[in-house]
Amino acid sequence: MMPALGRAALARAAAMPYLVQILLPVYDDAGHPFQTDRYNAVRAKLTDMFGGLTAYTRAPAEGLWESGSTVKRDDIVVVEVMVDSLDRKWWEVYRRELEQLFRQDQIVLRAQTYERL
Repeated sequence: MMPALGRAALARAAAMPYLVQILLPVYDDAGHPFQTDRYNAVRAKLTDMFGGLTAYTRAPAEGLWESGSTVKRDDIVVVEVMVDSLDRKWWEVYRRELEQLFRQDQIVLRAQTYERL
């Protein structure tokens, strides 16, 4: 039999919400900024699905990664939504939609659990 304290901790862990972050590019491969309608589509869909979002758009973050012998750079916008459960299949399909919308080989989506304080 599990102690009451252990059951309470397990219940909290099972109800732990997730913060899902989406890293969207600011520029296409030719260096031209994406039109705002693409970001508006993301905003509308996520707000409709999850009731809101946070978008860090005023000062784009900088992404750096190695590609062969060169370091590539990308300015990114971070979009976050909070969800109570993680539907991995839905997020996989949505990631592919974003990759097409932004003409990217890969869009980074990541999720982490968090504790509401």
